[in-house]
Amino acid sequence: MQRIEELFRRKQQRVLSIYYTAGYPGLSDTAPIALALEKAGADLIEIGMPYSDPLADGPTIQQSGQQALANGMTLALLFDQISGLRPQTRLPLVLMGYFNQVMQFGEADFFRTCREVGVDGLILPDLPVDEYERHYRKLVEENDLGISFLITPQTAPERIRRIDALTRGFLYVVADYSITGTSAGISGNQIEYFRRIRDMDLKNPQLIGFGIADHSSFDQACEYAAGAIVGSAFIRALAADGVLPSQIDRFIKNLRSEG
Repeated sequence: MQRIEELFRRKQQRVLSIYYTAGYPGLSDTAPIALALEKAGADLIEIGMPYSDPLADGPTIQQSGQQALANGMTLALLFDQISGLRPQTRLPLVLMGYFNQVMQFGEADFFRTCREVGVDGLILPDLPVDEYERHYRKLVEENDLGISFLITPQTAPERIRRIDALTRGFLYVVADYSITGTSAGISGNQIEYFRRIRDMDLKNPQLIGFGIADHSSFDQACEYAAGAIVGSAFIRALAADGVLPSQIDRFIKNLRSEG
């Protein structure tokens, strides 16, 4: 978790987190994509654990996950890939997936292996905070892992504060209560929601995700949070352009409007 904490100590604004699916478009692309993202200027990397029943994912991420599984991606292989990647990058590495995957691997083994291979944090959208606090908080903290919980426009203020208290690293602010990759732009209602969260003076820095796809939406999100998460748009770019470092560099520069 130290790399996550160091990132937000060093950089309080315009933090760019990129999500992509492990094993997509090719089985061996997980590490090369991460290294190209670091060179291009991403600040944090979220690696998706492909899953056969991804409830919160839109068509783009679902399709990438199906392709990754067809390629032969497994959680054990992903851990091997991260183990090889970790000495090559200083960026925080966050795994995002579903708690059923953790249970199938074995909870204690999963959290221990995350620590051993160099994973810094976790996002597990289907893990209820009550279950986490009762059964898994100790395991996460013993293995020095961050864990980011999600809040939505429908989350009540008192629950937001409880989620913030349990979060380790950063809070994931869902821009719109929908599946990923479906929103187009940022509405006035969303801006009011971002403002409300910002004004709560929460303990953890916030990153806004869902619907962040271009320079305009990234800029808008950064007005109200420490930064933003881009997922579906990056996966679409990989599908169109592949994993050439020059293409990834262009994508990141366009997001930051540096190109």
